[in-house]
Amino acid sequence: MAERTLLSPEDIRRALVRIAHEIIERNKGAGDIVLVGMQTRGVPLAKRLAASIQEFEDLPVPTGSLDISLYRDDLSRLPLKPLVHPTDIPVDITDKHIVLVDDVFYTGRSIRAAMDAIMDLGRPRTIQLAVLVDRGHRELPIRADYVGKNIPTSRSEEIKVYVTEVDGEDKVTIITPDKEGAT
Repeated sequence: MAERTLLSPEDIRRALVRIAHEIIERNKGAGDIVLVGMQTRGVPLAKRLAASIQEFEDLPVPTGSLDISLYRDDLSRLPLKPLVHPTDIPVDITDKHIVLVDDVFYTGRSIRAAMDAIMDLGRPRTIQLAVLVDRGHRELPIRADYVGKNIPTSRSEEIKVYVTEVDGEDKVTIITPDKEGAT
């Protein structure tokens, strides 16, 4: 296995600042926005986006966390029961612009589960998606509204996002399996 860095801490910071600007522009300000980070690494990313938006708009943005474990479509196939984290959304989401925040966008199944979970909590005006990395390989007709970096991958590769709040450092890497028969 070979691991190579794709995004540095500064690359991540710049991507999040750009996404924050795009969120403000698309929603004509920050007044009705609620950022919802998907457990685990989407939560600190959502908090960073909220801080940037507040810096630009001088308006605090409600930020919450969402655990989709019980909404997964493969729950019955998992060998172990998932570790469930708390869902904490501090405001009523009805008629708000919800921006789901995740680290890596892959098949779309996690996002579908997150949308189901959000709809169980209220009726938002819109649900938008912000991701740090879009690696392709969609299995469902879902697209990201805001993307930090598109990184086309093969299915055998793995994208790892490290955030200081969880991992002690900021970086995005790609892990490529060794080719069979390589020496």
